[in-house]
Amino acid sequence: MATESAAAAARNFTVSTEIFTNPHLDIYSQMIYIVLSSSAADSMSLSLSEMASKGRMSVKQVIKATRELSDHKLISHKMFKHLVGEFNDDRLSWAAKGLLTYFKAHPNASLDELLALSDQSSEDENSVSLALQELKHSGYLDEFPELKRIAN
Repeated sequence: MATESAAAAARNFTVSTEIFTNPHLDIYSQMIYIVLSSSAADSMSLSLSEMASKGRMSVKQVIKATRELSDHKLISHKMFKHLVGEFNDDRLSWAAKGLLTYFKAHPNASLDELLALSDQSSEDENSVSLALQELKHSGYLDEFPELKRIAN
């Protein structure tokens, strides 16, 4: 009887062998890829703590692993952002996270507006430029084409 319920709960899924042959992926990235693949239908609803539990690792290791998967194009950046969120992305400085928050409220912000904002804080034009570069490099400006152009 227990075998019948286990068989009913079993799920078949396919995992690309690319994760095992990619020398840049560590065991944590491979495990998170397997966790996401086995939860394909509901992988976007998984929380970081659920992925950590299923992958038997810490939340910090999950974040690093999903970032590696995104960097190597094994999951989309959109999926990474959804799973991890921009405030858990440790590649971003607080200045970049602040700009991203501002951009979400003001998606049509101009360079002049950003420079005016920098005058209201201890940040200078160079700091704003560096934060824009961080956001562009990490893929966060893809949804803000005008700002992406400014970041060049």
